[in-house]
Amino acid sequence: MLSLGLSRIPVLFSQENNNYHNLQNDPSGILALPKGFSYKVISKEKQVMDDGLLVPSNADGMTCFNGSGDNVILIRNHEIGHVPKLSTFFKNNPYGKNFKKYIKKNSSKFYDIKNNKTHCFGGTTTIVYNTKIQKTEKQFLSLIGTLVNCSGGPTPWGTWISCEETVFKEGVGINKMHGYNFEVIPNEKINLTKAEPLKEMGRFRHEGVAFNKATGNVYQTEDREDSLFYKFIPNNRKKLNKGGKLQFLSLKDFRGVDTSNWKSNLIKTGKKYKVRWIDIDNVDSVNDDLRYIGKNKGGATFARGEGMWCEGNEVFFTATTGGEKKRGQIWKYTDNENKKDDYLELIFESSSKEIMNMPDNIVIAPWGDIIICEDGKGRDSLVGIKPDGQVYTLATNLLNNQEFAGITFDPSGKILFVNIYNPTLTLAISGPWKNIAEIL
Repeated sequence: MLSLGLSRIPVLFSQENNNYHNLQNDPSGILALPKGFSYKVISKEKQVMDDGLLVPSNADGMTCFNGSGDNVILIRNHEIGHVPKLSTFFKNNPYGKNFKKYIKKNSSKFYDIKNNKTHCFGGTTTIVYNTKIQKTEKQFLSLIGTLVNCSGGPTPWGTWISCEETVFKEGVGINKMHGYNFEVIPNEKINLTKAEPLKEMGRFRHEGVAFNKATGNVYQTEDREDSLFYKFIPNNRKKLNKGGKLQFLSLKDFRGVDTSNWKSNLIKTGKKYKVRWIDIDNVDSVNDDLRYIGKNKGGATFARGEGMWCEGNEVFFTATTGGEKKRGQIWKYTDNENKKDDYLELIFESSSKEIMNMPDNIVIAPWGDIIICEDGKGRDSLVGIKPDGQVYTLATNLLNNQEFAGITFDPSGKILFVNIYNPTLTLAISGPWKNIAEIL
């Protein structure tokens, strides 16, 4: 898929965003894009979906699969938390007036539910989009009964892992432990996936997952300011519910290193650090303490691990508040399949919010650049980094101060889909991607 080797990204001693002011204004006041590019709003909050429910709020992580004919299938997270007052929820129901009836019909597929009542409204929706006629063919709820479904990642076998960014275990209406991953099956027909937690992947504040197709290893980030970077080695590569081994990353030359660079410039941009992996026990701990256990055993900690992407044997992930200025870091882990040392490298550390402001979801573009969703609670942008280290702005949110999330390309690489978090807007961006280097 890559046209350029991302290992060529150099140390960036001086940083400048080269085209921040070169985007075209949008009369609709939603999205600024480069000349020649356009977008369509393909889904928005409170639209009536094909299962009778409303499109919910808090659109977050997302992925895209091939469907039949000209269709693609998007699975989109909704980062909705615990609603302790059921009466308040039904009065202000983001799923609409048909949700009570929907619960009675589908309760066996909910995760946390009791007596046809739930206080857990996080989950996923599915969008079937026809790329030829640029029309949304269908929308429906595809996972429910979970909490704070933040990001996730596509599996090599064509499903979506939706991750709970919470470890909620008690409260009014909470009947089960939370803090797990859930697998969602793409479908063009209205279908709610039965929610089953993948407990051996660990109980913590999950953010993203990425799969190495060659080794079967699954990498995971954790959204804490003292988070670990995890590796899950499944017993069965295509059946994560069959269990496996959970490990955390440590550096051979540093024990329990804090990689944030907040207090000292300990981790150098562009330097490769040898990695070792350490097994972690009691992965389903009720105490939200995996990161403490890992650090005590020598695990490296990261400042809010979030978006991630695997390309070949390289795993890229963000640390949203990493760096001296707390404006974000981008890391690259190289998995050498046990043939020689694995390496961790800090490939980018933002020196100001004008360059890159708190990176979250990321994707590797078909032409080889890293494309990043900002979550800086300002006028957030989609930021790109070229293989030669040049930084540019691909799009800017003109609508509000909500984050971009769920960035993903369709399998052909012709359409970039992305969410504006709140109110939910899912956008399809088209343009002359093949000429992006000349345009930007």
